[in-house]
Amino acid sequence: MQLGKVVGHATATIKHPSLHGWRLLVIQLLGVEDRPDGEPILALDQLGAAVGSRVFVTNDGAATRQAVKAKNSPARWMVLGLCDQ
Repeated sequence: MQLGKVVGHATATIKHPSLHGWRLLVIQLLGVEDRPDGEPILALDQLGAAVGSRVFVTNDGAATRQAVKAKNSPARWMVLGLCDQ
């Protein structure tokens, strides 16, 4: 699990069937003292995180595939929670 900040959202006219109904967010992972940690990632969201929100994300592909109910889903990152502070 890692902390990140939502920097945008993505749309896809053609996507894997397992991703239909999921919001796609562009998230900048954060490291020490909230500094950017690497390149932004694309994560699935069903919690309604807005641009600027701080979120907890996971890169547990198995858990993400279980959430989308598809063993062959290309999904890897998923928003687990919204950060209060």
